[in-house]
Parts: sequence; structure tokens; C-alpha cells
Amino acid sequence: MPVRTASAVWMGSLRDGNGKIKFGGFEGPYSYVSRFEDGSGTNPEELLGAAHAGCFSMKLSAGLMKAGFTATQIDTTARVHLEAGGITKVELDTACVVPGIDQAVFEEQIEDARVNCPVSMLFKGIDIKVTARLQSE
Repeated sequence: MPVRTASAVWMGSLRDGNGKIKFGGFEGPYSYVSRFEDGSGTNPEELLGAAHAGCFSMKLSAGLMKAGFTATQIDTTARVHLEAGGITKVELDTACVVPGIDQAVFEEQIEDARVNCPVSMLFKGIDIKVTARLQSE
């Protein structure tokens, strides 16, 4: 398996400094206000959320395939909660189109992806909640 690389540069003090995060084809600014307030730019928690949403969706797709179903669409959003003590919760909201699946099998696969996607495994000990909806094509 390949090793993935990302980098971050920070310049200045915590409150007044700024930085750049770079990975793949993305490069973007981050700062105190983009992380702890509502300023423009990105932050580590958004990037973790994007990673979690992507990883969960792929793990769910793999589980569905193993159960005999093919998702035509999995649309997942992650909300990462940062409190004073660190990341306290991740909420995954997913809407899926999976022809022919029944609700019980769908829920089994959602739970498997919630617990076993590699990013979820990094968040062991953190509350991970999933809201999942089956949608028609």
C-alpha cells in the first residue's frame, strides 16, 4: 500500500500567525480564526472530517458489495466537534441509493462502516454518530 503525505507550515504566534496545509492537489490557508472562530480558510478538523466522510463512504460501499448490493450513490457529510479538551464527537450524515436492499441489511452495513473504517478506528474513544437514509434513485 502507498504511503500518503501531507504537510503544514505555521508562521508566527498562535493567535496572530497563519499557515498553509498541503496534500494531493489541495493547498489552503489556515489560521487561529479559521480553526477556533468563523474565519476563512481551512483547519485540521475539517480535513479530518473530509477524510472520515470519504473513508466511511468507501468502507460502506465495500460492505454493501460483500453483502451483494451495489450503491449507486453514497453522499456523506462529517461534522467534527472540537471542544476545549479536544475532538469530542464526530457526526456522519449519509444519504445512500442502494437498489434492492432492505433496511435491516442497510443498517448492519452502516454500523460496520461506522466501527471499522480506518479513520473511525483512529477515533476510538470518540463518540461517532451516524444518521443514515436510504433514498430512491
